[in-house]
Amino acid sequence: MMKTILTSIALCAAAAVFAQTPADGTVATWSAKPAHTWPAPTNRMLLDATRAGKRIVAVGEHGIVLLSDDEGQTYRQARTVPASATLSAVSFADEKHGWAVGLWGAILATSDGGETWQKQRMDTAVDQPLFSVLFTNDRDGIAIGLWSLMLQTHDGGKTWTKTTLPKPPGGGKADRNLYHVFADGKGAFYISAEQGTVLKSTDGGATWDYLATGGKGSLWSGVAMPDGRIVVGGLLGSLFQSSDGGANWQPLKAETKSSITGLVASGNGFVAVGLDGLVLKQREDGAPLAVAQREDRAALTAAVIDAGGKPILFSKEGVLAGL
Repeated sequence: MMKTILTSIALCAAAAVFAQTPADGTVATWSAKPAHTWPAPTNRMLLDATRAGKRIVAVGEHGIVLLSDDEGQTYRQARTVPASATLSAVSFADEKHGWAVGLWGAILATSDGGETWQKQRMDTAVDQPLFSVLFTNDRDGIAIGLWSLMLQTHDGGKTWTKTTLPKPPGGGKADRNLYHVFADGKGAFYISAEQGTVLKSTDGGATWDYLATGGKGSLWSGVAMPDGRIVVGGLLGSLFQSSDGGANWQPLKAETKSSITGLVASGNGFVAVGLDGLVLKQREDGAPLAVAQREDRAALTAAVIDAGGKPILFSKEGVLAGL
């Protein structure tokens, strides 16, 4: 049996994570079971994808991990995944060392490019999922999730320590959902979050500031561009960019109400994907936004740019052919 954690984000990459109740036994017993081997794995729900060197690695429901060594032409499941928790995000520091996070605060690690995985963390006492993970090298990493959950490691994930965030502007406690963590080329970290907010750290994640984009909705994804821009997107097609490290933000008029779930740099521009089959492209800074929607209106969750510069699409329905 499955239920959505948050109805409004049930189909998006940054937070389309489903709570699972074991059919029998306890959560601890269920979570210890390895990921199932599927006869048609590319048709399973996939929530994130990235590069591990030349390899493409995608993750999704019930602990599925897919690998492709031919630019997305064919995929196979990882040989060993020690947990059945739905995986919401994956990040690689290099072609060998990667981490995946998901339901029950699960953190899995690989040192062989995704062939085999080991469990580093899982908290079955509380269903507080992790939505995103970032490693800048094979030792220093950040994982973020529901209700301002932030975990950090400086030993490759052997130990993870919770970080207590400051209260957001206007008071209240730090309980905003944190959706996507990414880094720019200058060593700064960014997190797209709720209420049009972006968090920023310039000291390796030790301290964080809240940045207001001017938007009000959830920001489910973000990307640091090669030209120095920071672009974030989310609810109802909202897109904002900053050219000064988040000090000032400008809205980008996407002419769509479909929510953006994933952003990836592509050359001098970016590709955004989202709900209702949304594929949005910008060739370079200042260029018009080209909006297209797939006829199948699939709930797209992530994209990886292939060697030819075209996006490989991932979705609630699995791997999809690009537009």
